Amino acid sequence: MTEPMNQQIRLRATPEGVPTADHFVLSESAVVPPGDGEILCKNLYLSLDPYMRSQIAGRHISGSIKPGDLLLGETVSEVLESRHPDFQAGDTILVRGNWQTYCTVEPITDPERFDRTRILDARIMPQTLALGSLGMPGLTAYAGLKHLAEPKAGDVLVVSAAAGAVGSVVGQYAKSLGCKVIGIAGSDEKCAWLLEEAGFDACINYKKESVADGIDRLCPNGVDIYFDNVGGETLDAVIWRLAIGARVVLCGMISVINQTGVPTGPGLGSVIKARATVRGLVVYDFMDQMGDMVDTFLPLIAAGKMKFLEDLSEGIEAAPAAFSRLMAGKNHGKTIVKLD
Repeated sequence: MTEPMNQQIRLRATPEGVPTADHFVLSESAVVPPGDGEILCKNLYLSLDPYMRSQIAGRHISGSIKPGDLLLGETVSEVLESRHPDFQAGDTILVRGNWQTYCTVEPITDPERFDRTRILDARIMPQTLALGSLGMPGLTAYAGLKHLAEPKAGDVLVVSAAAGAVGSVVGQYAKSLGCKVIGIAGSDEKCAWLLEEAGFDACINYKKESVADGIDRLCPNGVDIYFDNVGGETLDAVIWRLAIGARVVLCGMISVINQTGVPTGPGLGSVIKARATVRGLVVYDFMDQMGDMVDTFLPLIAAGKMKFLEDLSEGIEAAPAAFSRLMAGKNHGKTIVKLD
């Protein structure tokens, strides 16, 4: 019987601007059996996330990727063989399995590590939710909103990249807490999903209407909470329309993530004028909240009060094109690659 080969995606060249599939290369190598303290896994689902572009650019706290390197990323995986006491063959786990079909790793079990290996909560179905609404994007939304934005019923919340993996959860969680929620997205299709499925109160299609005009129209008394996933001109437009005592959560900079230079930012005079609080969000600071997040969001999903949208591709060879779509803003929901 032919032994399976491990298919891997490596960086061929560092992109300038939006990456394309040509910046990546598919390679094969033998599957490595586990040594003492290691596990051999078959990767089932791969999460693709915007922070990976920062890794490629060499400016992310989780690591950098250079030409020839294997792309990093979290996976839902099945343990095939274990030489580690905490894991057994047949376990379904969350692990940094990376852009490949198999991984042989020494599990990270330190509970303080953001990338620790853990057995998948059996309540999470479909399993892809562990990479989206009930995974790192969900925790980002939960921690940023609960601990940094401190929402109150009646607050007007605006969230950018609202149809994305983080933004859609932010908005739906805020709705469950009694906030008025306004999304910013880049297509009629995305706005329709946010309004009709996710239950947002309003949505600004920034390709048809300026963010400034949309906020003026929908938020006559200003914005109480702005959850920013994009930075750039969108951040600048919203930050001048903050209500007194507003809270701003800076989560992502997707509008400038493909740039090679250092972007300019909004004038901080607007923050002073609004007496606003601006706080930076690093999800790794809140890993101990993962269980609380799952316990909070599972009932909302079960009750149909929190919907999820997944952009699912099949096959490891599809990962570069899927990632390129994500970086160009052409994805619809959480970007995941089905590997099995």
